[in-house]
Amino acid sequence: MRVFVTGGSGFIGRYVVQELLEAGYDVLVYDLERPPMQVPFIRGDIRDLNSVKNAMRESQQVVHLAAMVSAVEAMKNPLIAVETNVTGTFNVIEAARRNSIDKVIYAGSVAVYGEPSYLPIDEDHPTIPKNVYGASKLSGESLLAGYHGNYGLNYISLRFFNVYGPYMKPGPYAGVIYKFLEKIRKRAPLTIEGDGKQTRDFVYVRDIAKAVTKALKSDESGIFNVGTGHEASIIELADLLFEIIGIDTGIEFFPPRPGDIKRSRASIEKISRLGWKPEVNLREGLRRTVNWFFQG
Repeated sequence: MRVFVTGGSGFIGRYVVQELLEAGYDVLVYDLERPPMQVPFIRGDIRDLNSVKNAMRESQQVVHLAAMVSAVEAMKNPLIAVETNVTGTFNVIEAARRNSIDKVIYAGSVAVYGEPSYLPIDEDHPTIPKNVYGASKLSGESLLAGYHGNYGLNYISLRFFNVYGPYMKPGPYAGVIYKFLEKIRKRAPLTIEGDGKQTRDFVYVRDIAKAVTKALKSDESGIFNVGTGHEASIIELADLLFEIIGIDTGIEFFPPRPGDIKRSRASIEKISRLGWKPEVNLREGLRRTVNWFFQG
């Protein structure tokens, strides 16, 4: 069984590819960059339909991870976000249809929910994105649902909550944990946009990869949250990092970011039907991430 993995060289992708290999799958990575492990690889762009279609020919299942993943970057570059996350996703789905792919696993996002009207957020929660990124990821899900209805394409959308772990990407659009670690290494105060009481459901990247493998093996279709069922505030996150590292560099507060939500916590009751549950709690996941960051 060959699995075609778009974005297999990225932060989440490297874990998904490793998990699939360990589970005995034959994996082909399709990405703009070469993956960090020895695995069949085709360099390509999901915005090129013919390239995707031709590269996918010998595969039976698809894991679609390639995307613009930063809400801030999507806000600054909405055209590229739509070209990548909407048109690119259409290309992957259409290529899957033309190649008679058995199943597509899609990297969805908690961002499709927008500001929660209740907690924990289950899969039936209204989807009212507050930013371009969330809207683009919801568009991908809508395309999958349409292809399922018209062509019988089987799919699972895994709505990832806030993913973290070793090998997180640096740069101007890095996530909050990476930014905090950079500040602590420089002995600089952490910067928080808003009052720091906003909460997130942080899920360890290895648990995400295990969820993808469970989804591939499942006979189910539809949408599943992938989180921990627990929420932590940004201030609590900062305090945990200070405690684990043994350094407190202080915190500076700035105005809240446009489109930021106040609270987030996943309901993971549905995905438990696939035999998945998170294995790494936040403290342990942060400890592993800190070790990687300061020893890497």
